[in-house]
Amino acid sequence: MTPTGPTSSRKAPPAAAGNDRPSVGRAPSRSEPEGQDGPQLTGTGRVILGMIALGKRTGYDIKQLVDKSTRFFWAASYGQIYPELRRLEEQGLVSGRPEPSGSRARTVYELTEAGESALRQWLTAPGEPVYELRDEGMLKLFFSGVAGPSTALEQLDAIRATHERKLAVLRAIEPAARAASSGGPYLTLQVGLGMSQWAVDWCRATAERLRESDPGKEGGR
Repeated sequence: MTPTGPTSSRKAPPAAAGNDRPSVGRAPSRSEPEGQDGPQLTGTGRVILGMIALGKRTGYDIKQLVDKSTRFFWAASYGQIYPELRRLEEQGLVSGRPEPSGSRARTVYELTEAGESALRQWLTAPGEPVYELRDEGMLKLFFSGVAGPSTALEQLDAIRATHERKLAVLRAIEPAARAASSGGPYLTLQVGLGMSQWAVDWCRATAERLRESDPGKEGGR
């Protein structure tokens, strides 16, 4: 997560369609109290407003920071970002102006007063935040008994390897997160480091326990 974190989410890694349902116009969630006033914000809209507030003012710049930060817990693709920027501009939450870079067309965005207000309203809204985890490795581990005795060990190895790779990425971006003017990126990074390290340790210990309980099982290391 810049950031951090768990491959968990409210989520999108990979981009989840459910993230882009507006905050209003559907049954309110625990984090979206009924009767809340204000513009409709999708999950991607929240990401964009936050990224612009952090100084990322083009669709390209937003995506670059997403890929190094919030994608670990809430991803956004180019296919979501550019249409959402247009929608936010139509809502009056951002304003864009052409600012070509050499021969390349480019639109630079900034938050309007209404956009700043909408972002603050979401950040300070009471209630429990929505939490959603989608992890294919965990799903395979859940059903591993169906495929044979070695499958659980194979899945534990795969899950551990995933989190080891994530740890390497998070450690590489840790200096930038620590130096960020806003403390939020480093806080979320610490969550991600802690959760991924725990997952690595748990997978390794669990695989050892399974092998000890049944030495005939193969797979893992």
